[in-house]
Amino acid sequence: MKKNSFIEGTIIATVAIVFIKIIGMLYVIPFYATVGVEGATLYAYAYNIYGLFLEISTAGIPNAVSKLINEFNTLNKQEAKIRTYRIGKRILSFIAIVAFIIMFVFAKEIAMLIHIEGGSTIADITFVIRAVSFAILVFPFLSVSRGFFLGHNIISVSSISQVIEQLARVAVIIGGSYIALNWLHLGTKDAIGIAVFGAFIGGLFALFYVLNKLHQNKHELSLDKEFPKKDLVTNKEIIKKIIKYAIPTVIISIAFTIYNNVDMILLLRVMDFLGYNAAEAEFIATGLSTWAAKIFIIISSVGLGMSASLIPNMVEAFTLKNYKDVNHKFNKAMEIILFVSLPMCVGISLLSASIWNVFYGYNILGTSLLAVGIFAPLFTNLFSVANYTLQSMNKFKVVYIASTLGIFLNTILDAPFMLLLDYLGLPAYWGATLATALGLSSTVFIAMYVLKKEYKFKYHEILTVFKKSLVPLITMIIVVVLLKLFIPINYDSRLSSVIYIAVISLIGAGVYFIISYQMGLIDDVLGHDFLTKIKNKIIPSKKEA
Repeated sequence: MKKNSFIEGTIIATVAIVFIKIIGMLYVIPFYATVGVEGATLYAYAYNIYGLFLEISTAGIPNAVSKLINEFNTLNKQEAKIRTYRIGKRILSFIAIVAFIIMFVFAKEIAMLIHIEGGSTIADITFVIRAVSFAILVFPFLSVSRGFFLGHNIISVSSISQVIEQLARVAVIIGGSYIALNWLHLGTKDAIGIAVFGAFIGGLFALFYVLNKLHQNKHELSLDKEFPKKDLVTNKEIIKKIIKYAIPTVIISIAFTIYNNVDMILLLRVMDFLGYNAAEAEFIATGLSTWAAKIFIIISSVGLGMSASLIPNMVEAFTLKNYKDVNHKFNKAMEIILFVSLPMCVGISLLSASIWNVFYGYNILGTSLLAVGIFAPLFTNLFSVANYTLQSMNKFKVVYIASTLGIFLNTILDAPFMLLLDYLGLPAYWGATLATALGLSSTVFIAMYVLKKEYKFKYHEILTVFKKSLVPLITMIIVVVLLKLFIPINYDSRLSSVIYIAVISLIGAGVYFIISYQMGLIDDVLGHDFLTKIKNKIIPSKKEA
């Protein structure tokens, strides 16, 4: 199978993830319309809890396996590579079963932590948590198999499996909830239970695909080879390395997921304290953590695609002690995020009213949540690149300190910022996004400081790209604001909103990229041959034809 370069792997992973996230964005339109606010709230509760247990059950092992396999591949230790994969699967099988049992058995106790008076019932929350818990049994095995391919710099299998998973999951979510409510005439609780069970079905489809690819390429991947002699690496050493490499991911992922759940609970409590009724408090908490987040994922997909290619490529460069190449890849990752994610955040913020209207119907509160909240994933992307770079260079202690500090700041500043903004007459819930931005920024700055001090990293390329990108960005903002003044919109019609968004976003994006091209920014960020390669993919040369 073909291995992918850093930029190529990043593009493959990012395109796949963007496609997945677009599906993830679009399905909420019919789903939200089918299940209503009550069903949407239950769905959000179930998935937020599921996310936490999924992080616990995978325990960072897939990333650790990916990194260790890449390391053994670089050192040509094929037998140790295969043992690493098999050991990773055995560890995960135990953790996944334990996590599933805890989530299923203690679903009621978890529901009691979320429940507020006048909101969704404890019984309903318990039911949907148990319904989604079965997915925990599939995803650890799926993710470690994906990690095996990523460890070989084969990005396509993981990316395609994610597309398959999302398509199957969304089919169950939309089809299952519609059939439950409109054909079988079941209650909202049952419809949401079927919808969240889609995670299990999607995971199964993806797992079958990945296992089939492993079988088809078992010779090339050394899975069918008999090794008469073991590499000089013991199982104990492999387990120690897996744990060592997994711990940073565990800390980051679980801390992030815990923060998201704490953030949801804090929003519920603070909104209740400030006098919002139960319906408004639940709308704000689940809206920011789940429904606005469905739109956020188009931004976060850039960081997810980046990380899929970033880790194996950086591990390879670091193993060969090519620190200059690691620095180059770090800078390039940061540049791509700033060049692509920042204008997307600004554009979505400016069009927040019409975008929210397309997905969930016109709502002033939802528009306000999206307009400011959309900037949170930009900082999450920068945070991810900084931490994955530190992990690739085995700077685990720095990861612990920087991540813990960032998430700690994030958590302790949440309530004070919400209360402060309310005092200033601004929407209190904006404080959650402000706390996120400050917390994550602190982690990024710590990481960059350590990398500069210990490995002589230089960041002038990032600063240059950021300064140059301000020109097309400001021009785009002016154009979009002027277009909004002259193009009418009817919020009673979703089709009108879609056309409005399409026209303004295409013109705005066109202005941004044309000016960027004229300034040489696209060449600076993506490479001199990027546009030529894209052109050749679309229009094959005469020789190829």
